[in-house]
Amino acid sequence: MSTIAARPRITTISPRSIANTALDRLTDVLTAHSITILRVSLGLVFLAFASFKFVSGASPAEDLAVATVGKLTFGMVTGSAALLFTAVTETIIGLTLVTGRFVKVGLVVLAGAMVGIMSPLVLFADQMWGTNGPTLTGQYVFKDIVLAAAAIVVAAHALARPI
Repeated sequence: MSTIAARPRITTISPRSIANTALDRLTDVLTAHSITILRVSLGLVFLAFASFKFVSGASPAEDLAVATVGKLTFGMVTGSAALLFTAVTETIIGLTLVTGRFVKVGLVVLAGAMVGIMSPLVLFADQMWGTNGPTLTGQYVFKDIVLAAAAIVVAAHALARPI
């Protein structure tokens, strides 16, 4: 009785199968971590913006922030107090988003801040547009639309979890 050794079975994997497996793994990683990355990066942006506002003259948006807070508070908060208020507000937002602690509180503060952040589009429309399109100030404010969209995504995720 002779035994014939079984041939090893060679399995070929198609490039499409490899690509699909890689995409599945990438999707899993993005699903698991993308909202956290967005939350932390949004927080870092707010902390960066806030840090300049703690030093008078350091923020390119200082005049706009002071003018906006002044208008929105009917002149009750102006000058360095308005700048400090803005810096503290942005710091609270940034810290809650970066740390992941009290995120819902930070998002409520952010929702209120978004009124102030976007209001120059209406309050100071003349400063937002030049003869050839948006001014540098206008571009600075327009980029906040992306921050608002990111905040909406983070908020939708945070609010979907039970308290």
